[in-house]
Formats: sequence, structure tokens, C-alpha cells
Amino acid sequence: MVPFLKLIRYQNLLLLAFMQLIFRYGFFKIQKIPLALADWQYGLLVLSTVLIAGGGYIINNIFDQNTDAINKPNTVVIGKSISETQAYNLYIGLTATGVAIGFYLSNVIAKPGFASIFILIAATLYLYATSLKQMMLVGNIIVALLLSFSVILIGIFDLYPATGIYNQQQMGLFFSILLDYAIFAFMINLLREIVKDIEDTDGDYNQGMNTLPIAIGKSRTGKIVFGLSFIPLFFILFYTNKYLFELLFVTVYLLLFVVGPLIFFTVKMWSATSKKELHILSVLLKWILLFGILSIVVISLNMKYNA
Repeated sequence: MVPFLKLIRYQNLLLLAFMQLIFRYGFFKIQKIPLALADWQYGLLVLSTVLIAGGGYIINNIFDQNTDAINKPNTVVIGKSISETQAYNLYIGLTATGVAIGFYLSNVIAKPGFASIFILIAATLYLYATSLKQMMLVGNIIVALLLSFSVILIGIFDLYPATGIYNQQQMGLFFSILLDYAIFAFMINLLREIVKDIEDTDGDYNQGMNTLPIAIGKSRTGKIVFGLSFIPLFFILFYTNKYLFELLFVTVYLLLFVVGPLIFFTVKMWSATSKKELHILSVLLKWILLFGILSIVVISLNMKYNA
């Protein structure tokens, strides 16, 4: 069981599921807006997302065996605890189940064409593992986009079908908030993907991959990440000042748990060179993402008790 959990990177899947649950029960339910899916159906949406993402991690590990043997020799599962054939079977099982659930949910909301979204996500994860990740920056952008799309997916299946003439403006506002969080998730995850590329340069180079640090060097890539980190920083500060400044607890929360750690990341990124430093910064970005997503609960509660 433990090798299987390592293979699907269960921590990342838990974060993904938690993120989707937070938006429904820490935001939509508190705001008491009409939703298209019943609780158990929303649970299926989360399960579908997790299964397809888990399948994506498995196929990625299958094609990354040689690279992982150099970059992360202690975490290699395929070929040790789980055979390649077993891994392929697990990939097919998880992905097919996830897509089938997506097909069912698409019919529940009377939008059968939406099933193609799940097929497209699964196909993109396969293409990423087999070819796209070897293309400079393309793989990083795709992974970041897929994570952010898991936020938009909530709006597509839970908000859009419940939108009518009388609540169109209200639902549009909530959908725009989801988009803002999706943009935030994209920016943070893109930084994290590039940091991980710097950390894994040696193994990637030996496998003939063309990542940004291989093309221009670790130091220059680190400086690019340093520069890019100002974008989410200014985005959060601008957003807080424009929309949330009157909510005191939200402002304090964001400054302490998102802006502060992001400034720390930016400062450290300028001089980070060792694998240990880069790994710490990668984990820090994951925490920034988590606390950023949790801010939606703080916003909801602050609005509710201020009102």
C-alpha cells in the first residue's frame, strides 16, 4: 500500500482534493448560493479529478524511471516495489474510472459534451509524460495550467448549471473569484515546476531533456524565477488593496501567511544553489499555495461576521 501511495504522490492528491472541497464547503456553502451538484455528486467530481491526476503521476513515473534513478534514487517505486506492467494497469484503471465518473457527472448536469473535458485532461497528462515535458517551459506551463483548471472545473460543474436569468450576475461574480484563484494557483505552481527543474537538472540532463536550467544554466534560471516571483507578489498585494482591504482579518492573514512567505521565497531564490535549498523553496511554494487557497474561507467568514 505504501509504494502505491508514493507512486500516486498522495500528498499532492490530498492537496488537490482539499482545495476543491474548500471552495464548496468553505465558500459556496457559507455564501448559501444555489449549486448544481448534490454533496455526494460533488464528492464524485473530486474523486474523478484525483483519480485522473493519480493516473497522470503513475504514467509520469513510468516514463521517468531513469531520471528518477539519478534525481531521487530513494523514492523510486517502479521496478522495485511495483512492476512496470502493474503500474500500467494501475494507470489505465485510475484514468478510465476517473473519465467514466466525469462522463456520468456530465450527464447529471445535462451537458454530456462536458465529458470531453475529462478525456482532454487525461490525454494531456499522457502527452506531458511521453513528450511535452521534454520541451522547454511547455511542460511546466501545462502542469501549472492543469492544477489551475481543477479550480475552474468547480465552476463548470457546480456553478454554471445552476446559473439562470435571475442569478446570472451573482454567479458571474463567484465564477470570477474562482478564476482569480485559478490564476494564483497557476502562478505559484509554475514557479514550483521551474524550481523543481533546477533541482533535478543532473538527472534531466543525462536523459537528454531540454529544460530551462539545462538550456541556460541553473544560475540564470534561478534569477528568472526570482524575477517571476514578483508577479504573484504584486498580484496578491493589488488584489488585497482593491477588493479585500476593508476586511481586516483577511488582509492580516494574507500578509502573514501568503505575502510574507512569498517575500522570503523571493529573497532566498536569488542565491539558492544546492538541492537542499531548492527543495525547501519548492515545499515552501506548496505551503503558500495551500494558505492562499485557505484564504477563501477567511474571506467568507470575515464577510459573514462583518455583515
